[in-house]
Amino acid sequence: MTANHQVQPVAETAALIQPLHRLVGLADSVPLIRVSLAFIDRRFNLYLRFGEPACTLQLDRWRRCAMFLPASIFCRIRWESNHYGTIRWQLMVMQACTPLDAVQRIPGVQPGARLLLHVEGEQKVRTVLERIDAIEALGIAGIDVSPAYWCTLDNRLATRLSLPAYCAERHAAWLAGRGLQ
Repeated sequence: MTANHQVQPVAETAALIQPLHRLVGLADSVPLIRVSLAFIDRRFNLYLRFGEPACTLQLDRWRRCAMFLPASIFCRIRWESNHYGTIRWQLMVMQACTPLDAVQRIPGVQPGARLLLHVEGEQKVRTVLERIDAIEALGIAGIDVSPAYWCTLDNRLATRLSLPAYCAERHAAWLAGRGLQ
C-alpha cells in the first residue's frame, strides 16, 4: 500500500459517507462544483474563508474537496511560502454555476465558477479580509452578500479607487431585489 492511500478508522469513514448520503438524490439532477483544498504545514494553505459546501471529502491527510450547489458563493484563500517567507497571497470570491452558465476555468475548481473577486498580494488580500470581517460584524454572512458588491470591490481594487462599504441598507436593497425575481 502506498503512502497516499492510508487506511482510515471506521468512525472517520462513516463521517465521510454520511454527507454524501444526503446528496444521493441530488447527484443526478444538480451538478456540483468541486473545489480543491489543501494544507501543508508552514508551506501551503488553500482553504475556504466562507462558504457552505454541500459536503466535504477528506482525500488524504493534506487534501480535501468541498462540493457546492449551483448559485453558492464562496471565498477561497491561497497562501504559499518557502524558506525565505511568504511568496504568494491570493483571495478569490466565486459563485458556483450550472452547466448552462458561462463559467471561468479556475485551477482547483471543477468544472469552473463565476469569478466575482480576485486579488493577489498580501496588502490587497488583507484589505479584502478586513472588509469581510466588517461585513460579518454587521451580522451578515459572506455568502449572503450581493455578488455585485464583490465585483465592485474587485474593480475598485484594480483601479486603486476608494472601496465602498457594505452596509445594512445595501444588504436590505439586495435582498428586496432578489425577492422580486
